[in-house]
Amino acid sequence: MFRNLKEKKEKVNTLKGYDLLEKKVEVPDGMFEQCPKCNATLDGAKLQENFKVCMECDYHMRMHIAQRARLVFDEFHVFNHIMKSTDPLSFPGYQSKLESLTDSLGVYDAVVCAEAKLNGKSVIGIIMDPDFLMGSMGSVVGERITRSFERALKQRKPVILFAASGGARMQEGLISLMQMAKTSGAIGKYQNAGGLFISVLTDPTTGGVSASFANLGDIILAEPKALIGFAGPRVIAQTIQEDLPEGFQSSEFLLEKGFIDKIVHRHDMKETLSLLLNLHGVK
Repeated sequence: MFRNLKEKKEKVNTLKGYDLLEKKVEVPDGMFEQCPKCNATLDGAKLQENFKVCMECDYHMRMHIAQRARLVFDEFHVFNHIMKSTDPLSFPGYQSKLESLTDSLGVYDAVVCAEAKLNGKSVIGIIMDPDFLMGSMGSVVGERITRSFERALKQRKPVILFAASGGARMQEGLISLMQMAKTSGAIGKYQNAGGLFISVLTDPTTGGVSASFANLGDIILAEPKALIGFAGPRVIAQTIQEDLPEGFQSSEFLLEKGFIDKIVHRHDMKETLSLLLNLHGVK
């Protein structure tokens, strides 16, 4: 289902113990980006400096893993980085798509896991990338997350996860769905041993990811106006043949209904996570 690739000698220094804090997201001079919420035209460089939060309407756009790592963590040393799917169903075009995304995004799949530090506190950090096949969960994503919780249990460290996913990966079929039980089992074992799991839901967190590990945190935070749910609102409305409440499946709606604990602005995320670690006596 997945394989650890042998690292070539010339790549060991850059990929083994890969530190995503060193990776920069380049923005060409004069590049502009349109906010998907308010349609404002924004300077690309200033938008990156503002961590992809719209300067006009405060909309939280989707972030690359490296941007998220630099926003939250002081150190971010990746483990199990060079792991790729073996394309278990021989799905047409799947392998070439994975290779293309790796070349363009600099990661081997939709999640990166690392031994990290946040204001000097040691944690296991997990970040999903919505740009890698919509952050969908296949065998590699499930295996990396499972190994992360096993590592955290062994090292007695808290886990901080940033979820962003369209759900299970159709190119891996049933194997993808199996990852829901696999990751949930690893988290259950970790939590039963007293581990602290903080889950941060970002836009979007849907499908099999929202129905498994993303919503199993001891503390569940979310970014403002993030889409969080299982099936899409349109599918639900067509199924039940009723109009849905305003703001349905937004983080604000879920906070009101008690499904999440707090909505945290991206600029306040590091401070909030550090406070939670302090309150739980993490050193």
